[in-house]
Amino acid sequence: MKFCTLASSSSGNSTLVSAGKTNILIDAGISMRRITAALGQLGLCPTDLTGILVTHEHTDHVCGLKMLTKHYGIPVYTGRVVAEDLVQMLPELADVITPFTAGVDFALGDLEIHSFHTPHDVPESVGYRITDGKSVFAYATDLGTVTQEVYANIQGADAIVAEANHDLEMLKNGPYPYPLKKRILSDHGHLSNALSGKLCAALGESGTKKILLAHLSKHNNTPELAYHTVSETMESKGVGVGRDVTLHVAPADWASALYTV
Repeated sequence: MKFCTLASSSSGNSTLVSAGKTNILIDAGISMRRITAALGQLGLCPTDLTGILVTHEHTDHVCGLKMLTKHYGIPVYTGRVVAEDLVQMLPELADVITPFTAGVDFALGDLEIHSFHTPHDVPESVGYRITDGKSVFAYATDLGTVTQEVYANIQGADAIVAEANHDLEMLKNGPYPYPLKKRILSDHGHLSNALSGKLCAALGESGTKKILLAHLSKHNNTPELAYHTVSETMESKGVGVGRDVTLHVAPADWASALYTV
């Protein structure tokens, strides 16, 4: 199994997971043009996609859906509440969307998909635990906090795309209006570098070997700061970065390296 982010920030998110001839996107929060270009760099095109898994309906996770499904008819899979909201937003998705109940497994080609609820400020938001029968990949962003349900579903994954959205001081002293700062800092907002560090340390202790930090804010974080804060916390907990776990930061506007799980 292989994975990479095609883009990852508060402006747009999309992640590719592949096994054999199965290729799925988690979210399509950038334009069809950008997704097509990123896939092309990997020797793929939208017709190679088996399906698109959606975490929730915020624009930075779904803005490319309309054109991708219009031109290629790619099946879309998401939680029941998210599906209802998406069809209200984009009625044309009704023909391609398949709702699922979070926690109920289903297969997409060579991959087994397991979803779980994540705490974000929408009626429903999910993360994913995906396996090809040999290894496990997890995806968990848009977390105001790490709930027991989230951790139970991502612990022990071989690799994970995990949120490190903001630096607390940058956010508190930055230009965002107070209500937006309050929302980001809430238990239904986004995960700070400090909290991400604690999560990544626990994941390292549970056996995770590859961590890709994602969904960084362009205004309230930097890749260097996210990496430093998370790696420092991991080391303080006895998890060696580069020894026990490889740690990387997803680029905001272009594809990451392609990682093998």
